[in-house]
Amino acid sequence: SEVVCAPPTAYIDFARQKLDPKIAVAAQNCYKVANGAFTGEISPGMIKDLGATWVVLGHSERRHVFGESDELIGQKVAHALAEGLGVIACIGEKLDEREAGITEKVVFEQTKVIADNVKDWNKVVLAYEPVWAIGTGKTATPQQAQEVHEKLRGWLKTHVSEAVAQSTRIIYGGKWLWLQPGVGWAENQTEPSLDKEVALTVPSSPFPGSVTGATCKELASQPDVDGFLVGGASLKPEFVDIINAK
Repeated sequence: SEVVCAPPTAYIDFARQKLDPKIAVAAQNCYKVANGAFTGEISPGMIKDLGATWVVLGHSERRHVFGESDELIGQKVAHALAEGLGVIACIGEKLDEREAGITEKVVFEQTKVIADNVKDWNKVVLAYEPVWAIGTGKTATPQQAQEVHEKLRGWLKTHVSEAVAQSTRIIYGGKWLWLQPGVGWAENQTEPSLDKEVALTVPSSPFPGSVTGATCKELASQPDVDGFLVGGASLKPEFVDIINAK
């Protein structure tokens, strides 16, 4: 099993000291250059100095709260990879874009900018994050998730290579996704005071007693869903059971 914990920047070193060496540590963001007058930013080199080996980029909050453009995210991806970090690159459409029927257009454009900045896909995980299913009262079905993942994999096959399409992990995150074996990026949206994020990879066999029940199990059976973005359940003791699932 692969586990990656991504705490706030201030606690990366603390997390690295406390966690088992088998558990990797990630940052929640980084900037596009190594140094310069960019008050408040952190470079991949600084992240590595703290002991982290991964970074999440393009998260919906970075896009929509901080106004990060596709171009900026692509530049960050390129620099992070060049500096030796693994990248979890997030993509996803907003509610108005989903309702306008332009989901494919949006996620393909976001993916293209990322792909244009990736030379080696071995350290890249794509995370499809439907923004319209976060805090809106709407939920995505397993079929909707599979549809987007399948088309994303098809895009990679056509525009990058069949090998990359087959090997790249595409993980899914929605407001109802809590616990399930697979690849996961876990973010705390229910307890802001515990601002912590976790990504994990565990075998894809069903997890007995999952708090999300049949819905999550059905999603796990979708052929192009390689794992999940997990919510507040990453802060609960039951999360250990997912990591240890066989």
